[in-house]
Amino acid sequence: MGDFEASAEVSLVKYDNPVLVIRHEDQRLAPGKVPTEGLAVPPRPKTAPLSADARRESDEILNKILPPREWLEDNQLWRQYVSSTPATRLDVINLQEELDMRLQQQQARETGICPVRRKLYTQCFEELIRQVTINCAERGLLLLRVRDEVRMTIAAYQTLYESSIAFGMRKALMAEQGKADLEDTVEQLQGVKAELEKQVVDLRARTDQIERRATEQRQADEKQHAEEIQNLKRTNQMLRTQLEGITAPKK
Repeated sequence: MGDFEASAEVSLVKYDNPVLVIRHEDQRLAPGKVPTEGLAVPPRPKTAPLSADARRESDEILNKILPPREWLEDNQLWRQYVSSTPATRLDVINLQEELDMRLQQQQARETGICPVRRKLYTQCFEELIRQVTINCAERGLLLLRVRDEVRMTIAAYQTLYESSIAFGMRKALMAEQGKADLEDTVEQLQGVKAELEKQVVDLRARTDQIERRATEQRQADEKQHAEEIQNLKRTNQMLRTQLEGITAPKK
């Protein structure tokens, strides 16, 4: 499969050799037929002896769980089915070693969110589903449900994360806009405060002036009142003296 690896994505899932589906627009080949020109593609390997119906049902379930992948190369459509060859203990060991090797090669993170690590573990899980489905279709379908549930949960968390990010951005923009509005309001209030402080200064000056005038006027009134009292006292004394002179008996 060395010539096909450039077109088909390398995966931990075990696939059969690709087959040519469409050579030209008006020419089709059956999935198991080998093209007469170009690259030679061997037929799919045979598994352990099974009845035709059981083999067909197993292949159908396997292809529904892990659909074949397709790609175009030189205007030719190639299709690659998932392998129906049962896995041995050595295959599982090799799968583990290949998983560790690709994690290291692609520099996947050991912790936290890492798309590379998630992709490789997804492929590893799908390969395990393939191996289990060949031996027991029901078990494979149950693992498929587990895989879909995990995917749905991750998608829900991703949607929630994106929604929270969008919500946070909206709140940040609203906060920035609110901050600008508050700064304008503060500036306006500071202007009003300065005007009021100016009015307070003017009113205090007027108050001081009025109090000073009132004090001067009171002092003047008190002085005038005291002078009038003194004049009235002198007048009273003079009139009393005159009255006493008039009423006094002559000697």
